[in-house]
Amino acid sequence: MMLTVEGLETCYGESRILFGMALEVDAGEVVTLLGRNGMGKTTTVRSIMGLVRPRAGRIAFEGKEIAGLPSYKIAQAGLGLVPEGRQVFPNLTVRENLLATARAPDGRRVPRWTLEAVTRLFPALGERRGAYGDQLSGGEQQMLAIGRALMTNPKLLILDEATEGLAPLIRAEIWRVLEALKAEGQAILVIDKNLEALTHIADRHTIIEKGHVVWSGGSAALAADPDLRSRYLGV
Repeated sequence: MMLTVEGLETCYGESRILFGMALEVDAGEVVTLLGRNGMGKTTTVRSIMGLVRPRAGRIAFEGKEIAGLPSYKIAQAGLGLVPEGRQVFPNLTVRENLLATARAPDGRRVPRWTLEAVTRLFPALGERRGAYGDQLSGGEQQMLAIGRALMTNPKLLILDEATEGLAPLIRAEIWRVLEALKAEGQAILVIDKNLEALTHIADRHTIIEKGHVVWSGGSAALAADPDLRSRYLGV
């Protein structure tokens, strides 16, 4: 298994957010993390990426323990994050944003993801190469955030709220890109609210409620259970 999360407990101060969180992603898989707002999805991602230190539990990547490592070490291990809110560098150009995170994977002379490869994936970024981060639309910023994560040449790509707040055409473009990445064998962990798109692209799903895993399974099982979706995912 590429990523294994077991018994994860994470707190902010004295407030416990995750209670024994468990999650797995294998090479080439697309796995979703689902739940209503405030249930612990982003905290799970932040724990995996070393942005918050878990109080207990295990996080292993390719068999090596990464819980407690600094974020840059986790990124170097092969995890790339597209954070909630995009967080592009506002005073850097599109080109500079992409080059800021460029990294060739260990043992590979020619990286898969280069400036040219990212702008082929997202032609709009090529057209806006000289624009600053704060001059981009929300959709362009999300493309840039995905491209920036890809420039680290990750083994596992993590997207927190992949299409939140985006126009329908941009959302469709993001899902097209994620399908293309999956077809290339890219492992992906994705948080989003678009169940139709997620059940189409994902292999497995994990639903959390108040920091607990309440269900996990495949797309067919999730699509066939409207009561489950209403109980844990309905607004």
